[in-house]
Amino acid sequence: MSIVTPVKASESVRAKPDAVLAAAVDPAREAAIAETGAARVGEHLGYLVEGERLLTHYFASTHPGYRGWRWAVTLTRASRAKTVTVNEVVMLPGDEAIVAPEWVPWSDRVQPGDLRPGDLFPSLPDDPRLEPGFTDTTGAPEEVLTVVEELGLGRERVLSQYGREDAAERWYAGDFGPASPIAQAVPYKCNSCGYWIRLADSLGQAFGGCTNEMAPGEGRIVAYDYGCGAHSDVVVESPDQPSTEHAFDTTGYDELAISAGQLDDDLVEADAVQAEIEAAAEPTSDDELVEETADALVEETADQD
Repeated sequence: MSIVTPVKASESVRAKPDAVLAAAVDPAREAAIAETGAARVGEHLGYLVEGERLLTHYFASTHPGYRGWRWAVTLTRASRAKTVTVNEVVMLPGDEAIVAPEWVPWSDRVQPGDLRPGDLFPSLPDDPRLEPGFTDTTGAPEEVLTVVEELGLGRERVLSQYGREDAAERWYAGDFGPASPIAQAVPYKCNSCGYWIRLADSLGQAFGGCTNEMAPGEGRIVAYDYGCGAHSDVVVESPDQPSTEHAFDTTGYDELAISAGQLDDDLVEADAVQAEIEAAAEPTSDDELVEETADALVEETADQD
């Protein structure tokens, strides 16, 4: 017999557990087995009072794909009746159940940087960052058309005041605003840099574009009081390094004082050495070669006798 363990009921339910329904564990199990099969219904986990003569029994799910889930069998009975009626049998997640994450609309799931080539991300019709633009230029004078083109009012929708403020707050608090670590580490500001180009729009009062390829903000919108170490006014004074002494003097020459007598003796000695070298290198004549061969044969004959 299963041990009936009451499940904590919500505070809104004040009804006492019905004794007949609380004891009807077996009918509730049979209803769960009829729904999914005996192999997928585990032990009885308790019950929950839903209302007057309304109670739900819980059974563990042994389905391998639903770990931590449980079968919920809701029972009821009529007043003064002993017969139990099964209202519904469902599977519900428990505290340790693996469930799918809360569904989020795709428009909220897309984050900055997610768009790839070919992706389209339409703007909402009621996007507060946009407002209707001035598009009806029929019959407008030439000077009006010039102003419309310069201000970009020929578009169907343009940036609203809210859109400007939203962008300004995001840019100013971002990586290229004055509070970024790199801007805090240098005394230079972009509004005095030769590489900084002010925006032509009203946002140009506080923002511009960086054109220095050596700067971290190159090609980006940076705040006027942002700054980095690649400012055009940066001057680094390099101290003069003392030249080291050469291990060998290769820039001058030594004078050697040699007397005339010593020079003559050295020349005579050099000529004698050269003569000996040349004599040793001269080939032996034919007569000398025959004589040396005969002497060698005589010596060899004498040694054999």
